[in-house]
Amino acid sequence: MHSPEPHDATSPAAYFLSGTLISDGQAHPGSVVAVTGGRIAYAGPRSGFRAADFPNAEEISLPPGSSILPGLIDLHCHGAAGGDFPTGDSRACRAAVDFLHRSGTTTLLASLVTASSADLLNALAILRPLATEGLIAGIHSEGPFLSHARCGAQNPRWLRDPDPALLSELLRAAGGTLKTMTYAPELPGARELLAMLARHGVTPSLGHTDADARTAAASLTDAADLLAAEHAARTAGAGARGFGAGARPTVTHLFNGMPPLHHRSPGPVAACLRLARAGTVAVELIGDGVHLDPETVRMVFELVGAGNVALVTDSMAATGLPDGDYELGPSAVVVHGGTATLQGNGALAGGTATLLEVVRRTIGAGVSPADAVQAATAVPAKLLGLDSRIGSLRAGMHADIVAVDRGFSLLTVLRAGRVLDRPAA
Repeated sequence: MHSPEPHDATSPAAYFLSGTLISDGQAHPGSVVAVTGGRIAYAGPRSGFRAADFPNAEEISLPPGSSILPGLIDLHCHGAAGGDFPTGDSRACRAAVDFLHRSGTTTLLASLVTASSADLLNALAILRPLATEGLIAGIHSEGPFLSHARCGAQNPRWLRDPDPALLSELLRAAGGTLKTMTYAPELPGARELLAMLARHGVTPSLGHTDADARTAAASLTDAADLLAAEHAARTAGAGARGFGAGARPTVTHLFNGMPPLHHRSPGPVAACLRLARAGTVAVELIGDGVHLDPETVRMVFELVGAGNVALVTDSMAATGLPDGDYELGPSAVVVHGGTATLQGNGALAGGTATLLEVVRRTIGAGVSPADAVQAATAVPAKLLGLDSRIGSLRAGMHADIVAVDRGFSLLTVLRAGRVLDRPAA
């Protein structure tokens, strides 16, 4: 899922930071990261850093015990700061993106929800310029080809079986910015949907499904084979688009929007865990302490490995704002105690945590900081095909950097080498 260069090319100032460098599943105390021209110029031990090589660099002073992380990457995010990606106008969507950038999520996909064809097309028209400008890495469509039985907060009125004509219309409207789509594999026409998505460089993400384990496994394996074939054709010069070597299908918010694991009816969860451990798929986890019990989050990391997990927020418009009444696409939502639910049936309706808060809560669940950070940086970067630019702290990478204190609270954000103001507390 390759994207345009995510940031503009004007030259920002030079900086360096000192602390524990956490990147690519490893933690390295006593490190320095230096930035110049919007790129990382040095990332390594303090003993190898020569300040004289960066005479104009300003030190960003961090308190003892601080850590330096790659900019966080969210693959599943519906909005923030009052802006709703499915229904918001350009100003509201840009405000949401700005808040998320300043909160440490320097790269994100803007997620839609199931809605009418007209609303989906309108949202694509509003979000496509944000992707072209590099403010977002692309668009994720959560539906509309999902299960009625497991619709969750998706509006059942607009759910439908896979429709090639509608998908073609959505792809045209997106103009290459649609990067991933959630689908239910048991629906008629799902196999044809997978083939069409793969041909257009869109990663399939299994979710909101009532499928049994066999159906889920067969569909995900099929999707993985299709992505691999498209990548092989692309590298052979046959004109295929969109996939890097790390392309693989994903699972939309594992456990949520699907039947629970049962010892006599394992359902899709068992298939997803098995295929994630094998490296065939990557599973999203909303590790916010609301969508999943912390023990569940820790169990998945230990079972499948951090390299097969993508931490996500599923955040909606209330993120960064007080409790109250909000919207998620066409649905009314009430937020109480930070938990968002549909008005009426009480179904969970997205999250209200930032990705840094999800990382912090994942660490609180017993996952190592290095593994939690990997699942919010290197893993999604590779899934997006952007791992040569973002997701790691290495010389030559885009200078997307997050500094946190010893409690993993936000200190500083750099995006493309520019220091961003932190959101108001």
